[in-house]
Amino acid sequence: MSMPLIGDKFPEMTVVTTHGVMNLPQDLQGKWFILFSHPADFTPVCTTEFHAFQQLYPQFRELNTELIGLSIDQVFSHIKWLEWIDENLNTKVEFPLIADHGQVAEKLGLVHPGAGSSTVRAVFFVDPKGTIRAILYYPAELGRNFEEILRMIKGFQLADKEGVAIPANWPNNALFGSDVIIPPAKTMKDAEARKDKEGCLDWWLCHRAI
Repeated sequence: MSMPLIGDKFPEMTVVTTHGVMNLPQDLQGKWFILFSHPADFTPVCTTEFHAFQQLYPQFRELNTELIGLSIDQVFSHIKWLEWIDENLNTKVEFPLIADHGQVAEKLGLVHPGAGSSTVRAVFFVDPKGTIRAILYYPAELGRNFEEILRMIKGFQLADKEGVAIPANWPNNALFGSDVIIPPAKTMKDAEARKDKEGCLDWWLCHRAI
């Protein structure tokens, strides 16, 4: 089975979670969602990640974005681990966590044999139409940057709304600050008109404020 790729529809699946049974992506139609896997419950780096994701969860929800965790663990393990996080870190995880016996991990390509038998730290960004917009992979020893994940959602939504592209390190790009990139000219006439236009370094590299 091949891994899903950017631009593919998120595979339809019924999953058991700490919030009950969910049908993906149908249950989240009209919303963005981020499905992220972690190697295992009761592991140090994963615990810091769940704390970090929960801290940002209100901001994700303001962006019409839901979070869903996953690992190859039973739902009982998930529940106990989330209880521990609540009791010891004063952090109540509010998003669901998928209990997987391996079928979901196989379908999404989350187990990379060269990295071991646990799920890698994958992140799937799925838009309101159920299309996969980005996929990130991290090894077990490296925790994710959750501010970057939040930045990516903001960037996707802005790009879709304005029909623009997002430059490196946006909104703190070294060349253009918080400006966005205008799509390149598609005609000779448009290319010629852009040569002297404010915000254009050349006809194929123009930026503007939002």
